[in-house]
Amino acid sequence: MSMLLIGLTGGIASGKTTVSNMFVKLGAHLIDADVIARDVVKPDKPAWKEIVSAFGESVLDDKKEIIREKLAAAIFNSPEKRKQLEAITHPRIIEEENRLINEIRKNNKPGIIILDAALLIEAGHHNRVDKLIVVYLNKNTQIKRLRKRDSLSFADAKKRLDSQMSLNEKVNLANYVIDNGKSTDESEKQVSQIYKKLIMECR
Repeated sequence: MSMLLIGLTGGIASGKTTVSNMFVKLGAHLIDADVIARDVVKPDKPAWKEIVSAFGESVLDDKKEIIREKLAAAIFNSPEKRKQLEAITHPRIIEEENRLINEIRKNNKPGIIILDAALLIEAGHHNRVDKLIVVYLNKNTQIKRLRKRDSLSFADAKKRLDSQMSLNEKVNLANYVIDNGKSTDESEKQVSQIYKKLIMECR
């Protein structure tokens, strides 16, 4: 029996977090890359210091915490700045992910670890997981949910989607696809079916 590492990814406003929580309810362990990404850039940590040095104090709020929206705006139209930021944060995120993976494998019975990461494929890290799950929405529904969530105009929502790798491209790399454009019950059924298949592979 073994512990499988499962990559879970999707697109903006696709409901990836909701789906990862469904897996947790069934018994999976969760590693949330976004939580780690927030932790590694807390004030006075090494990544924080490098970001402030590279992008200036204008990306900080009055508590010296990084304003993610300002940092995102700073790299939005600059591939060079995006690479610079990734070079600061990605190695530290991966280091913490690996620490947590090893800790779970050491202290738990065989089962499933869900690595929830929005940029898993873009960063080329999908090659390190045993299986890849993509949470899918059609583009119109994705835009609608994004507009509602972030109070964006249609043009701004579309621009944000167009700046990212499309869900259709991600689906082509997936072992499993969860269509999250229907009801919660339907998503839970899909998650349950996939979970059962993955558990069988642990044996």
